[in-house]
Amino acid sequence: MRKLFIVTIFIITTTSIFSQETKKDTLRTEEITVVKPYTPTISDAFKVRTNPSTEEASTYKKENVSYSIFSIPVASTFTPSKGKVKGLKRAPRERLYQNYVSGGFGNFSSPIFEGYVHTNSTRYNDFGVFINHHSSQGGIKDLLLDDSFSNTRIDGYYKQFDRDFNWQVNAGLQRDRYNYYGLPSNVVFDDAVINNINEKQVFKNIYVGGKINFEDSFFQGATAEITNFTDDFDSNEVRLLVKPKLEFPISTELINAEFLVDLTAGKFNQNYLTLDDLKYSFLNLGFNPNFEVLRENLTVNLGAKLYYSSDLETKNTNFYAYPNVTASYKLIDEVLTIVAGVTGDLVQNTYREFTNQNPYVSPTLNILQTDKQYNAFVGAKGKLASNIGYNFKVSHTNERNKPFFIQNQTKTDGTLDVAFAYEAGNSFNVIYDDTKTLRFLGEITIDASKEFNFDATVEYANYTTNTLLEAWNLPTMTATITANYQNKKWLAGAKLFYRGTTKDLVIPYGLLPENGSIVKNESYLDLNLNGAYVFTNRLTAFAKINNALGNKYHTFVNYQVQTLQILAGITYKFDL
Repeated sequence: MRKLFIVTIFIITTTSIFSQETKKDTLRTEEITVVKPYTPTISDAFKVRTNPSTEEASTYKKENVSYSIFSIPVASTFTPSKGKVKGLKRAPRERLYQNYVSGGFGNFSSPIFEGYVHTNSTRYNDFGVFINHHSSQGGIKDLLLDDSFSNTRIDGYYKQFDRDFNWQVNAGLQRDRYNYYGLPSNVVFDDAVINNINEKQVFKNIYVGGKINFEDSFFQGATAEITNFTDDFDSNEVRLLVKPKLEFPISTELINAEFLVDLTAGKFNQNYLTLDDLKYSFLNLGFNPNFEVLRENLTVNLGAKLYYSSDLETKNTNFYAYPNVTASYKLIDEVLTIVAGVTGDLVQNTYREFTNQNPYVSPTLNILQTDKQYNAFVGAKGKLASNIGYNFKVSHTNERNKPFFIQNQTKTDGTLDVAFAYEAGNSFNVIYDDTKTLRFLGEITIDASKEFNFDATVEYANYTTNTLLEAWNLPTMTATITANYQNKKWLAGAKLFYRGTTKDLVIPYGLLPENGSIVKNESYLDLNLNGAYVFTNRLTAFAKINNALGNKYHTFVNYQVQTLQILAGITYKFDL
């Protein structure tokens, strides 16, 4: 401290001395004294060369300190053990079984069976069989005809995996039995007429197909399938589909192209109004090139669909070209993505696809193609939160020869016998019209937790037909709400379906079509519930409740569905 004080005094004294300068003017003889503030510069700095001398008040001398302890030896028998590696105890790995059988039974005498079995001879192949059966003996009240049904399907496959490619062969058989039970409720039928009607209709579909995929090749692979579809009225339809696919790079982008060979041919033994047969056959050759552009936030697909189509019965040929352009842009990552596009297609209608939509069509249909000229859409999708997703879209579609189901005019007043079961006002025809459709779609999904998820979809469609009075048997609004829960032991689900009002044109016996009346099928709600309990990883018990609200709604005119349906069963898993 004293040293610091002395150095400070020295610096102040020196500064005071050098703060004044005395200069003599060479022009005059008087003396001028200039006093100015001191402005130090780098050259003025100097270093003190010597240390100031100090006088210590006292001098302390270090003292030597020595330490000693009083040690007493203690006998010890402790011997430390060697360390051992402690392993973590792992939970047993859940075993997954790849084969199963499932069976159950419900009211309306409804058995159900499903099974899947597969195996392999080496690690490079796999083959298996899938079987599904569901039937019901019916039991809807106040019906004059049998309302039973059955659906049976058997599929088999064989897969082979090689180093550069893999291939698969498929084959199967499907048999569906329905009944034309939807007789008009405003007609009184004689017992003799009812006893003369054999309402059964059986659809059979046999198919053989396969696919092949190549690795690291511009030829990506191909799929092929041939089907034969028949019914109990000697209708027959054969369809061959072949789709090769190519892909090759251009710069940093990819171009892929899909080819199509579609040959469809079929016949019906009779027309609805006459006994003349109906035949149809179409050959469609298609080419679908696509160029995909990928950027950081932008994805664009530039493509087109080109078709050469020939009606082999009428010898007419046509060329069709459709846009296939779609784009998506991420405005906010995972929050907002804008989608837009314009697409189109040539749709080959078939008897089999019509029966999948409405099994009560008559085997007297006029099969045509639908020219979907364009479908322009714009929408947005993303997430409102980390567990809430959404999807909204609005579209406008222009179609030529869009198909509609309409009820066939009855050939009996209740006292006259009919030649075929579907001629008593209990079957449907297919008619076509040019149609424009404005459609709105909204969808939201919520993953509340790992165990529970929820989603809802609402769709509204406004149809504008060219010649038809209404868009027959098409609802303007549909909605679906689905919820599922699952933990280690319990599984539960619910699905609520809403279908808006539909309209059909009913022509009474003996009247002209223009004297027909419009009949409404009222809107309805259908609630389906399902649940399961897992006893072990092999054994599970399940239950299903369909039409839980017990509504007596109609899917088509005069076709009421079964009311409350309850079914329960078990599923057993195993390995071969």
